[in-house]
Amino acid sequence: MKLSIEEILEACKGELIKNVTGEKEFTFSTDTRNIKYGDIYIPLKGAKFDGENFIDKAVQAGASGCLTTKSDAHSPIIIKVADTLKAYLDICGFYLEKQNVVTVGITGSSGKTTTKEMLYSVLSEKFRTHKTFSNHNNEIGFCETVNTMPPDTEILIVEMGMRGPGQIEQIAQYAKPDIGIITNAGSAHVGLLGSLDNIAKAKCELTKYIKPEGAFITLNQDRIKKFNEYKGDTTYYTLSDVEILAQKPGYTKFTYKDKAYELNVEGEYNVENSLAAIETGIKLGMTHNEIAEGLKKYHPIEKRWEVQEINGYKFINDSYNANPDSMKASVSTFMELYPDSVVILGDMGELGEQETALHREVGKFLASKPHTTSFLTVGTLAEETGEELKKDGFDVKNFNSNCEAARYILENVNVGTTIFLKASRAMKFEEIINMVKGENNL
Repeated sequence: MKLSIEEILEACKGELIKNVTGEKEFTFSTDTRNIKYGDIYIPLKGAKFDGENFIDKAVQAGASGCLTTKSDAHSPIIIKVADTLKAYLDICGFYLEKQNVVTVGITGSSGKTTTKEMLYSVLSEKFRTHKTFSNHNNEIGFCETVNTMPPDTEILIVEMGMRGPGQIEQIAQYAKPDIGIITNAGSAHVGLLGSLDNIAKAKCELTKYIKPEGAFITLNQDRIKKFNEYKGDTTYYTLSDVEILAQKPGYTKFTYKDKAYELNVEGEYNVENSLAAIETGIKLGMTHNEIAEGLKKYHPIEKRWEVQEINGYKFINDSYNANPDSMKASVSTFMELYPDSVVILGDMGELGEQETALHREVGKFLASKPHTTSFLTVGTLAEETGEELKKDGFDVKNFNSNCEAARYILENVNVGTTIFLKASRAMKFEEIINMVKGENNL
């Protein structure tokens, strides 16, 4: 992202306090560790840090100037603003409007990062495409995405996450998507928002800012329809339009609206995620062959069905994130594809007062599946899931720590067994894998 002083001032309504450089255009950085000559340093603030304390360091590293809420900074260029984060958002929104880019905004309770990666794989078959890095899906992540966008980008994919009402809106009003996607409105963050309706309402903040001539693509859910504010071209997709032709570990073949597609991952929930990518490709004029080829090239990112062979065991790590919907979908798929296996379940976070009931609900759902899977649970909430499984005759053992679970695997689970890990990121299930590797002490 490169702008002139005049454009920066116009974008963020800042006050130019000082300018003793002759430079015409400037780039931007929020991190003094990677400042380069010609950067305008944007000092962000957090609960435990204040970037304005490092303006001198940024200038010493080569920054040409800074945004600041003060007037007495020591910098060749000083632009005073009321709020540095809002100024950063304003600048990125301004720059995005300048560029001839089609913006795709994605949110949802689960599947949004996977959908983003599938969409990137598909759209890259035809367009120069840029995307949100990893799961950097908050307002700062949006700014990072725009700031790092190559100047020849044709399609920008922006993932939008949230932790409460108004946060999707905060990003969407600057992104102004040409195409908006909501993967679903499920029970993730129910502890923060209180009800499924409140979750759907928060996700549908995206629909306020889709361009009138654009398109809205979403899962066919009544609660999304209830809060959808977009009046333009809308497509509702559903698994009822899908026929699964083949499914095995690491592969799915299916038809959607009489067209065949292949994925190098398993699970109906991954097929569902791919439908948003298919519909977006169609909206953007891609051929069936281009879309199908893009889907075939998709591979999961780290900790999403990440397969590792370790000391004779096959680990499938899906502990990037977890909520009741994603846990039901991924674990039931694993149980179907890998009989006589082991599943390790951990606590799911951010479920609020309903956390015990929701963990038990997952257990009741999984208890209806074939009884050839053994379960290990780690954590007090995951133990609630295990108790429901025990009622239906499943072999379940609970542990208080990752260390205990890893020790049990090495002492009791047969080499050659496939082991599936599913939990919220905070459970740090990679520790189990590292302990089985012998990298951490047991």
